[in-house]
Amino acid sequence: MPGIDVTLKKAKIRDVESLGMMCSAREMQAGDDHDGIIELAGDNWQIGGDAAAALGLNDPVIDFEVTPNRPDWLGVRGIARDLAAAGLGTLKPDTFGAVKGGFDCPVEIKIDASEACPAFAGRVVRGLKNGPSPEWLQQRLLAIGLRPISALVDITNYLSYDRDRPLHVYDVAKLSGPIRARMGAGERFEALDGKEYEVTSAMCAIADDARVLGLGGVMGGTYSGCTDETTDVLIECAWFDPKITRATGRATAIESDAKYRFERGIDPASLQSGLDAATQMVLKLCGGEASHAVMAGAPPTFERTIEFPVSEVKRLTGLDLEPANIANILQSLGFSGDMSGDVWQVSVPSWRGDAAGKADLVEEIARIYGFDKLPQVSLRRAPGAVKPLATPLQNRARMGRRALAGAGYLDAVTWSFCARDDATLFGGGSDDLVLANPISSELDCMRPSALIHLVRAAQRNADRGVADLCLMEIGPVYHNDSPNGQRLNLAGVVRSNPRRHWAGHRTSDIFDIKGDVQLALGAMGAPVGNLQVSDQTSAYWHPGRSGSLRLGPKVLAEFGEIHPGILAKMGIDGLVMGFEIWPEAIPARRAKAGRSKGAQNKSDLLPLSRDFAFVVDADLPADKLVRAARGADKALIADVNLFDVYAGKGVEEGKKSLAIEVTIQPKDATLTDAQIETLSKAIIAKVEKATGGVLRG
Repeated sequence: MPGIDVTLKKAKIRDVESLGMMCSAREMQAGDDHDGIIELAGDNWQIGGDAAAALGLNDPVIDFEVTPNRPDWLGVRGIARDLAAAGLGTLKPDTFGAVKGGFDCPVEIKIDASEACPAFAGRVVRGLKNGPSPEWLQQRLLAIGLRPISALVDITNYLSYDRDRPLHVYDVAKLSGPIRARMGAGERFEALDGKEYEVTSAMCAIADDARVLGLGGVMGGTYSGCTDETTDVLIECAWFDPKITRATGRATAIESDAKYRFERGIDPASLQSGLDAATQMVLKLCGGEASHAVMAGAPPTFERTIEFPVSEVKRLTGLDLEPANIANILQSLGFSGDMSGDVWQVSVPSWRGDAAGKADLVEEIARIYGFDKLPQVSLRRAPGAVKPLATPLQNRARMGRRALAGAGYLDAVTWSFCARDDATLFGGGSDDLVLANPISSELDCMRPSALIHLVRAAQRNADRGVADLCLMEIGPVYHNDSPNGQRLNLAGVVRSNPRRHWAGHRTSDIFDIKGDVQLALGAMGAPVGNLQVSDQTSAYWHPGRSGSLRLGPKVLAEFGEIHPGILAKMGIDGLVMGFEIWPEAIPARRAKAGRSKGAQNKSDLLPLSRDFAFVVDADLPADKLVRAARGADKALIADVNLFDVYAGKGVEEGKKSLAIEVTIQPKDATLTDAQIETLSKAIIAKVEKATGGVLRG
């Protein structure tokens, strides 16, 4: 038994062998009733037969995935219309007709916020008797996962799913004065979910003279709800603005069937028909007498005609269909108009706001006829050479990502939003970058740096035992809301905690990060040899343990340790290093018009190296010395490498010794000792002039 988790077996009760048990609806999970056993209607039931059939629970249930552009599929009739058009049956005619009222509606309806509620239709039904809905209605609601409540509530739920027409009923005895649709004024009310909400000025409130009765298009309130004692009701059938409804639902975190439908768009022509359908069901199931219908405002008008050349069907799909077949498909979907000649004037039905052009009509025809019947046709080759699809910036970013991946970095994808507190730590968080409707309180601001989520991702990995890793991400960052405020950012972080090893280990340092940055910049086409190293960096880097790579005034990258104060505010443990590269700042390679790049002139002669050590000021950047040595003779000097930094005994206080290896590459002939000596003197002179240092003795 599914409701009590018991397996039936033979048992003796009062010395009588029992082969089963009598069950309540709850024990069978067929309902909530547990007061008595289920009684089957009729007597034509076979012992051992299907219990689901006997209980009326064998009605097939089909789940549909409804795309956002087709809100008409949120009603069974909308789905049935498409199935009938595809030849899977005949669409039954609408059985609900107009209802003629017997008296004037005693409740006045007003609209004070037409931008939120353009139209509000309603009528009163008096002298009714509310109670449980009939079995067939309860079974249909249970089949789709809804709990039957009472006849009045069940009718509104039924029509919401059957006709995609949300409705609401109010107990007239609980209303005070006119009922009106207006914007909120900071009131609080208790909704049908039992929670209390504040109705702000950005929300549509349905209210009377005394209180707020509900949130328009989202959820009604408990105060005006119907009970078994209700005898007079006001049936509401309104049209609410999708944007305001969506914003209200997001602000209150309410997810209701009504909100789900109104935010996608309800058929604006369904107000009167929806009101009549609800009235007829109330009169049939609850009795009573209906008043005349009243309408405040008017729903948005929907009149759209598409000029449709019939030849578009063959041009876009390759299907060679007869015009009569095309017209039959469109008409079966509810389209109408003049469908004669070569160019038709097709009128779009009010429930198909997604159909905006002739391509949409072709799609409908192909969908109903069958996408599987589209002929397989090869695309025609475009004339001339195929142009690359990727932009130079995209290619540059791809090469940088590939280089870092080869260096052991893992590619991460994180949110473009972050917490405003985190954004402030990394130079962002301005008011113009704060989101009006964030998906989370921790994602309420556009990120100023991709480092934010990478740092947190590295911490999450460390918390799970992966403390030694390198992460990178390339994506947009935002400095302001102007068109130029968005930049492409290639960022990476490193948490170094190598495993124990018999050969020993070393943790990564700033020079490892600098090497990774230079590797990526070189792959992206930056002139790495011409870049200047500077200690001027953003405030979120550790002063003295960070640097930037510049090309003139342009900053191409920043790297180093992230400021420990910022890590502490973010709750990050330990040392985290990182970098930021700005691909857009890298200059494009210059190509001379009309000239192709020649072959590289590689020398056959062996290179030679010479070592130099200079005593310089302790605060002199080593890069300045290296650049000076390289500039002594650009034709012969192939590379300059710093291999030692020393300060201590034998070196004057306030000074340091920088040792470099200069690689010399002869071009045409082996260099003589005199030529090498001349070059060495030029290197020494160049370095001493540029740095103020002296050759160490």
